[in-house]
Amino acid sequence: MAEVVTYSQELLERGSMQYGCAHYRRRCRIRAPCCNEIFDCRHCHNEIKNSIYVDQKERHEIPRHEVDQVICSLCGAEQEVRQECMNCGVCFGKYFCETCKLFDDDTSKKQYHCNGCGICRIGGRENFFHCHKCGCCYSAILKNSHPCIEGAMHHDCPVCFEYLFDSTNDVSVMPCGHTIHQSCLNAMRDHFQFACPLCSKSVCDMSKVWEKFDMEIAATPVPEPYQNKLVWILCNDCGKTSKVQYHVVAQKCLNCRSYNTRLIG
Repeated sequence: MAEVVTYSQELLERGSMQYGCAHYRRRCRIRAPCCNEIFDCRHCHNEIKNSIYVDQKERHEIPRHEVDQVICSLCGAEQEVRQECMNCGVCFGKYFCETCKLFDDDTSKKQYHCNGCGICRIGGRENFFHCHKCGCCYSAILKNSHPCIEGAMHHDCPVCFEYLFDSTNDVSVMPCGHTIHQSCLNAMRDHFQFACPLCSKSVCDMSKVWEKFDMEIAATPVPEPYQNKLVWILCNDCGKTSKVQYHVVAQKCLNCRSYNTRLIG
């Protein structure tokens, strides 16, 4: 019995973390059902077949759930999708999802399959929950605090236009409920853009900034032609309208005290 256990362990570890691509450490390659070509993983396929250098009519993405053939990286045997090679017995990936046809030896990612999303996620099941209205997995920290938006993740990032639902990059949920790549949100902040590109609500606490606006407005006299001018504004943060004294610097919402407003009349 000890010899059997030792041999099974040897097959589990043989070639582990030595094969794969930039996306996954795995001991098999896949045959794409769409073009019948062999790739290390679906991302490798999509990067090549969806490249701007490929004729637009020929561009396509692999239907991940339809993959049914894999090729062992150690012995070269092609076979139906399974976790162990039917020829040499090596384990293709310590993490294996039969639904997504996903193999990965790097289990430090804490992969798990979400039935709600229909795909595998990383980060550990215990750290995430699936929101059925938003249609995706969010950090457990947001379970009772995030604003729900129907299909929030089922659209493109409003900055780089990459589809967010199955993006391999970190995604952030803004206070308004809209989603965006974390890197794109950081880039917005680096360029002093603090409003959601979709709804214009503030993406962070702006109270300190509004205090500076108060001081600037107090120190900036209104030119005589505008001293008695009243205007209607719409607040992007709370959605309320107000009739306020016009100022050349900015107009303050009377409801929530935000300067994230726009003139409407």
